[in-house]
Amino acid sequence: MNRLRKSSSRWGNISSTGEWVSSRSVQWLRSVASSIREDTADFILPPQEGLSTAGQLVLARSFTARTKPYIERIADQINATYENGCYDACAVLIRRLVETLIIECHEAKGISDRIKDRDGNFLMLRDLANAVVNEASWNIGRNSKVGLKKLKDKGDLSAHNRRYLAHRTDIDDIKEPLRVVVQELILLAGIQRAK
Repeated sequence: MNRLRKSSSRWGNISSTGEWVSSRSVQWLRSVASSIREDTADFILPPQEGLSTAGQLVLARSFTARTKPYIERIADQINATYENGCYDACAVLIRRLVETLIIECHEAKGISDRIKDRDGNFLMLRDLANAVVNEASWNIGRNSKVGLKKLKDKGDLSAHNRRYLAHRTDIDDIKEPLRVVVQELILLAGIQRAK
């Protein structure tokens, strides 16, 4: 092994016992390793659409069940990122869910043009939150108004502050506002089908 430390370029020609092996053997071993990696990828990696999480530690599945598949998947990913300690990702996904639900509310009432810029793109979360709070087509509750601000602030820190790293307690602090906001926006949008 001393020879290996002296010359790392010889690594491809030294076996684990320190004996020289042919370059043809090394190529064959690399080929076998590559084939094994390709053959097992389907077993090792999660499916393309992701996995459902077993737990519901942030947002109970019942709040988004029977809505729209992409809303259910975002909620599932919120729980999965929390369970795996990816708290910044969790906060950003919470932000995304809130944005999506605000858009759903406006689309359900046929007033989505009110939350688009002159190029037809949806507004940023700050403006979406202001629009949903000030919309005359519905009366959003006081707790949802307060909750929207908390969710936006936490999501903004995780998405835009390069030195901020969310901790579990940061997500724990916004679980109740998330539940209140999600439940109200889903009801306002009328997107949850009956059982």
